[in-house]
Formats: sequence, C-alpha cells, structure tokens
Amino acid sequence: MSKEVKMDLDQLKARRAEGQEICELPVPDKELCERYEALFTAAVNDVLREHNLTYQTLPNNIMPLENGMKVAGPIFTIKGAKSLLIKDEMKERAEMLESIPRDGVVVWDTSGDDESAQWGEVMTMAAKRRGCRGAIVDGGVRDTDRVLELGFPVFVKYRSSNGMLGRFRISGWQVPIRIGDVEIFPGDIVFADIDGAIVIPRAIAYEVLIRAEAVAESENELKKWVESGMSTTEIVAKGGYF
Repeated sequence: MSKEVKMDLDQLKARRAEGQEICELPVPDKELCERYEALFTAAVNDVLREHNLTYQTLPNNIMPLENGMKVAGPIFTIKGAKSLLIKDEMKERAEMLESIPRDGVVVWDTSGDDESAQWGEVMTMAAKRRGCRGAIVDGGVRDTDRVLELGFPVFVKYRSSNGMLGRFRISGWQVPIRIGDVEIFPGDIVFADIDGAIVIPRAIAYEVLIRAEAVAESENELKKWVESGMSTTEIVAKGGYF
C-alpha cells in the first residue's frame, strides 16, 4: 500500500517571507548607492564569494546600452511574460511606474521574453521623474538613441522596435523574481557596470560594501607592487593574487 505524500510548504513560505523583509541599513539608501557606484562589480563579486554566494550575477547577455553606464540601488522588481491579452494594460503600467521608490533600480523579469521591448523613452522619462536610478531588464529596449540622450543607465539583452502592447504584459511588481540562477527580492541591492549586474542580499549589503571597499583599496596596493617590478611569486608570497 502506498503511503500518502503530504507537501509541507512551511519552510518554503518562510524563506520567501524572510526574503521580502526590507530591513533598515546603517546608512541611507542614497549613500549606499553612491558608495557602491564608486566600486566595480568584480570586487563585490569576490566578497560575495567569501559569503559562499557564488551565483549572484545576472545572465551575461544583460549588458549596458553604453559602456560607461553604472548604477546601484535597492531593487524594484517587475514580473511579466508574453501575452496576447489587451486589457487595462496602460492603467497597470501607470500604477507600476507610480510605485517606483526614489533611488530604486528597476529589475525586470520577463520570463525569458525574446521579442518585445519592455523599456523605452517615455518609460525612462517617467522613471527618472520618480527618482529612479536605472533599469536592468532581462529583455529589450527601444527608442535607444533617445534613451541614451536622457543619460539614464539601462541594461538589457537586446534592442527591438516591438512595443509590449499585444505581445507582452506585466503580471506584478514588488514580488520575488528569478533571473538566470539568481533569486531576487524587493529591496535587495543591485550593482551593475560594464561587466554586468550582480545582486547583493539586502541583509548583508552594508557588510559587503565595507569589505568590497577594502578589497578595492588592497587592489590599488597590488597594482603598485606590479608597477614596481616585483615578481608574481613575490606578490603571491605577500598575499597578492591575480
């Protein structure tokens, strides 16, 4: 006789609920953003590895529209997917845009969309007006030249003239999402530069920042050793790395 199988979701529910707690940080969000933006993603990645967090980078085909773009901030999540439904679409988009907090960064899970542009000129203008710092979209952008003129950091997979209407729709915002191997919760910190985007769990974001600042400073020392003519063996013996 087969035994009855019962699904216990308590642990999963607790994990998701814990991830949605937006805890206070020791410094204001704006200061945190600016200090992360003074760093580079490789330093932050190395620190996350020290925390045994080795899968925090978003897929490597999500890249900046322009090489010099850099952005950091608390994540405002958006979730959506391909859809032919056209109903209250613009109303929902307006409500989403009005929910973006100052100094937030939009991170958009498109469920793997490969044809629509989720971001464009007018959405950029509206997001900037809210005080949004940038957008990271696992999808597309259009109006690219005009978005670039607005000086707003945008990271995407591709460019397309396809608008969302009749092709794609938003299903929710400020909900847990997943892009690639990374689980992302509202309020987590994202940091993106020319090497891509990385997600830092909010609970350790300040601790990671302090350590990453130290790593960046030690790398400056390491470069001085190289410039001085010290051999690679000597540098490794002094605790350096390559």
